[in-house]
Amino acid sequence: MPFAAEPLQLADLRRAVRAELASWGMSALVDAAQLITTELASNVIKHVGQGTVATLVLDAGPDQLRVELHDKSGKEPQQLQPTCDEEHGRGLQLLTGLAAAWGTIRTAAGKAVWCELSLTPDETRRRIQRAMTVMETYGLALGNPAARLTHRSALEDSATSLISDLLHWLTAQGLDPDDILDRAQTHFEANPMSFSSYGRPPRRTDGQCRGADQGGGVR
Repeated sequence: MPFAAEPLQLADLRRAVRAELASWGMSALVDAAQLITTELASNVIKHVGQGTVATLVLDAGPDQLRVELHDKSGKEPQQLQPTCDEEHGRGLQLLTGLAAAWGTIRTAAGKAVWCELSLTPDETRRRIQRAMTVMETYGLALGNPAARLTHRSALEDSATSLISDLLHWLTAQGLDPDDILDRAQTHFEANPMSFSSYGRPPRRTDGQCRGADQGGGVR
């Protein structure tokens, strides 16, 4: 996510971080990732220069998030030892406290400061990440790789289209789409984490689920 290092950009960066992590099933890391992003971007403003072009990179692994802030300066951050009365100079202490690991690497254009945040193994999050990979691949198949799946309308349209295509494919294989949908719903509801940690809606009744679907449509 390229951006101009301006104070007004910080809120936009925090919103972008929240949206991306929610789409990856990593909402538990939102607060820490937002704090780290704010600190790293603020350091660019203070020490590299306001208006500097920089890039925020989020890289999600199965149980880890890597946050990188790239800028065009080769000057590495310095660890200070502020006194109790000093208000500044605690940024790297914040990184040390929040991140499992952090460091600086040289790049062709300057440097990147990186931080890694860890999560405990979680099957629901892995399912969400696999689904995100499928949705991104499906977007490429539709010729729309730039679609922002974190936007609700685009997410709903893409998911509905994918499910519809799957139903057509299942029918072509001689399978019963309604039976597959029922089995998928059962598997989904069998995992209580789907409703607590990830903010999923409560179970719908059969009438709400597909009561109006006598024609085979998807609701």
